[in-house]
This record gives sequence, structure tokens and C-alpha cells, in this order.
Amino acid sequence: MNHKNFKNIDKVTYGRGSFAQLAQTVEPIRKENFKYFVYVVDNYFKDKPLSKQLQNKPEDLVFYIDVDPHEPTTEQIDTLRDGILSKKGLPSGVIGIGGGSILDIAKALSLMLTNEGSSTLYQGLNLIKNPGLYHLGVPTISGTGAEVSMTAVLTGPEKKLGLKCDWTVFNQVILDPDLISSVPTDWWFYTGMDTYIHCIESHNGIRNNAFSLAYGDQALNLSRKVYLDDGSGQTPENDDILMVASLMGGLSLTYSEVGVCHAVSYGLSKILGTRHCYANCIIFQHLEDIYPQGVGEFKRMIKKHKISLPQGLSKHWSDDTITKMATVSYNLPFMWNHAFGDNYKEIATMDYIKDLFRRL
Repeated sequence: MNHKNFKNIDKVTYGRGSFAQLAQTVEPIRKENFKYFVYVVDNYFKDKPLSKQLQNKPEDLVFYIDVDPHEPTTEQIDTLRDGILSKKGLPSGVIGIGGGSILDIAKALSLMLTNEGSSTLYQGLNLIKNPGLYHLGVPTISGTGAEVSMTAVLTGPEKKLGLKCDWTVFNQVILDPDLISSVPTDWWFYTGMDTYIHCIESHNGIRNNAFSLAYGDQALNLSRKVYLDDGSGQTPENDDILMVASLMGGLSLTYSEVGVCHAVSYGLSKILGTRHCYANCIIFQHLEDIYPQGVGEFKRMIKKHKISLPQGLSKHWSDDTITKMATVSYNLPFMWNHAFGDNYKEIATMDYIKDLFRRL
């Protein structure tokens, strides 16, 4: 029997205004190492009110990082790590404030500050040798599940693949719905759909189990309430719900696996730089033969919220570009295995995957 022993977040602070507890939360950790914190903050908040509410101390390092349009890279993490260590030595911990990419940077940085060499050496499952530093996540957008997942997704020279191990998981997360109220409607939709797609994919595959189904089914119910039911939309009440749905969706994929949409999405992001949540939405609309009920609901959500997704993208792609994208996707066997079963190699051939890209 295949026993599972997954790590979860140690502590979660939830509720409106809870971000104000950040300084108090990390104070006991300040005595560690060289007694300072590294803040990694989405550049979107620079010179905005949130930048005055960080509760950082003079000795702390604050990095505002622009993740639009580029997702985190191995080179970026290595450069950040080397600069921090040479400037101030080992910090007490890392605090990430932003969307999924910022949270992934915080997770990866916390690991790489205690592990030598390039982060490219650690892209994969359980390759990290030493536990990372204390790290705390504050999501300002909901849906990616990065606040709870055991993966920090990085794009490297060869592949887009996460640093995945128990030590990746945040020690503490602060979920404050006030922080997601200013998200533009289109990104409120794209990121929320990442949660929805996580759950559809984790549910429809061979690696699901009672744990993943329990979290995933509840996250799907919450997602439908936010995006489909009467009273759906971008309201304070739905922001509360969406933060919980995102966390549960992240746990669903952690206890199971993602599938076809994410495999194709990784290829699109790696070769063309398309942001992950947006890439998922572009792809998922074309997978009705694989996830019929999920795609049907997804299209109703698109219509309800008047979201426009591009069509006919592949007409502008060369065969070489499609081959490069398909190669990235092909080299994610665990996703194809989950989606199609143990005979996945007979189904998810290079030609099949290229045809998936041609649908876009």
C-alpha cells in the first residue's frame, strides 16, 4: 500500500485585519541567526498603502519584485540568495507578501539560503538536502494554492519545475481577505480558476484519495458559490470564501496531483512566458473531451463574468515552437500518469500533446 505522509502549514491566521499581527507573529523568530527578516513583496504594492503597513524593522531587507509578465526563475532566486548572504549573512526568516509567484519566490529563497549551489540542482521531488529557514506567506490574491502547497515553481534553463519537499511548506500563513479586495476583475477570475482547475484535475485521475477528494470537493463547492451561484461575484463575503477555497484547493492537489491542463500550461509558460493562471484558463476551455463537466461549468463561469479568452493562438505558432512547448509538457510524466493511468505513455505521445497545443 502507498502510504502518504504530507506536511501541512504549521499555523494559519485567518480574518479581516489579521495582517496587522505580522510583527507580533514573527517576533519570537527574530532571535535566530543574524536577527533580521527578508521581505519579498510584489512590486504592485510599492508606494501603495500596503507598503507602509509591512511592520518591518530598520535592519530588515525589503525587496519589491516585479513578477509581471515573468514568473520566478532559478537565476533570480540564486542571485537574490547570494546578494542577501554576502550583504548581511543568514536571516532569521523570509516573509512573502503577494500572489502565487511571490509566495513561490519566498518559499524557494527560504530553501536556497540553507542549500549550496544553484536552485537548478533542486528542481524535482525531495532533492533539497537541508531544511530551509522559517518562512511566512501573506497571499494578496487567491487561487494559486501557493500559500499551502509543498512546491515552489521555478523556470530554469532546461525546465519549469518546482522545488518540492516537506520543507517548502510555509511555517505560517496569514489569510487577510482585506488584502485581496483590490484585485482587478480579470485576475480575480484567472487566479480563482486555478483553484477550480486544481480540484477538477486532482479529482479526475488515479492518484486521488479520500483526503484529496474531501478538500477538493469542498473547494469546488466554494468556487461555485463565488463564480457561479446567485450572489456570485467580487464581494467582500466572496473574498472570505475564496481565500479558504484557495487553501483547500492547494491541499487537494498536494494530496493528489494535477493533470492535463497544468502539464500543457507548463509548456506554454516556459516557452512563451504566459502567466500560469491565465495559461490554465486559455487551455482548459479546450479540454471538454477530457474534463467534460468541469469545462462545461468553466464556460458558464466565463459567460457569467463576461471574461474574454483568446482564440486561435496556435495559428501564429511555428511547428518548432509547438515542439518546444510539447517537449516541456511531455517531460511531466507524473501529471500524465495521474490523468490517464498507468498506460499514459500510449496516450500522451508527443504527437498527442502537440495536437493539444494546436487546439489553442
